[in-house]
Amino acid sequence: MSALTRFLYPVPAERSFGHIIFWWEKRRLAFNLVVGATGLLSLSVIALIGLMPPHPGFSGPPPLAILIYGVIANLCYTLGWVIEGAAHGAWKEGLQPTGPVLFRQGLIFAVGVTLLPIGVALFSWAARIISFLW
Repeated sequence: MSALTRFLYPVPAERSFGHIIFWWEKRRLAFNLVVGATGLLSLSVIALIGLMPPHPGFSGPPPLAILIYGVIANLCYTLGWVIEGAAHGAWKEGLQPTGPVLFRQGLIFAVGVTLLPIGVALFSWAARIISFLW
């Protein structure tokens, strides 16, 4: 089994609230590294798009916005173990482990939201072209 497969399809946590929290927190650094690397890629691409004619000029997001985004992403990450712990508390062993599914879906969502500024920058560049032509 490859490292990527083990990362995306990990063994679920033992079925106690403490183990569920530990399972999630053990993956937080990897989550932050993936989302952070995606953010750097996104910033690089929108900087390149911002330099393209006509009327080049890059105005990236303010550093405070990046910091706030990181805090919000981590708060949403924390909701993963809160939701899994609450589901385990409500349904005990009658519920299949939900951590790996929530982890994958949250990671995909966070990466998608982090890449969203590229689409906005492309739209802005297209608008610059249209305004230049007319």
